[in-house]
Amino acid sequence: MRNVSAFLLGTLFAVGLGVGGMTDPAKIIAFLDFGGAWDPAMILVMGGAVGVYALGYRLVVRQSRPLLVGRFSVPKPGRPDGRMLAGAAIFGVGWGLSGLCPGPALVSIATGSLGIGVFIATMVLGIYLVPTPKPTPAAEPAGTPATEV
Repeated sequence: MRNVSAFLLGTLFAVGLGVGGMTDPAKIIAFLDFGGAWDPAMILVMGGAVGVYALGYRLVVRQSRPLLVGRFSVPKPGRPDGRMLAGAAIFGVGWGLSGLCPGPALVSIATGSLGIGVFIATMVLGIYLVPTPKPTPAAEPAGTPATEV
């Protein structure tokens, strides 16, 4: 059931990326071009996504346990470390230069574009070249004082 659920939700996410224009690098670059031909249309897409997530998160963590796994996995609040900040900076620069991030790039592979293929190949290469961080202590279940929102 978990695989079916993951497939259906992944498909819904992919359709949402496509309908929202998130798979069009030119549209993303225009959104990030504050000094030139700025296109604010992505604000609606991102605002809608944040709103749906915020509402969904609030509804889901009120449940005693998730539907398909034994417990919620919610990170503990804390200060971001250098590794996370560096990763966020690299992600942001890559997104700004290419107009793609991993989700929309994977959806766009269906186009057969050489540029998309190169992007995904370098993304996979980067995943394998960067060492996996040491495991951290298990996240607290949702609803404990450390994870209350």
